[in-house]
Amino acid sequence: MTKRLQVLFEDDEYRALQQSAADERMTVAEWVRQTLRQARRGKRRSADRKLQAVETACQHQFPTADIDAMLEEIEKGYLPQ
Repeated sequence: MTKRLQVLFEDDEYRALQQSAADERMTVAEWVRQTLRQARRGKRRSADRKLQAVETACQHQFPTADIDAMLEEIEKGYLPQ
């Protein structure tokens, strides 16, 4: 089943959409559908990459310390010696 979506644009915005569609030799409707699909895929890939980075980071074992001790060491690094 297909659904209709109505989106209102200012004249100059719509002309820009028409030009973009013409540049790709497609109708405005098809250009909008393809652009929205690409945007959805891009968002999904972005989330997948972030999750993969977290999963990869969780596999490592880095040295850690108490937060107060780490902050103290950081501050010492900023002070002239």
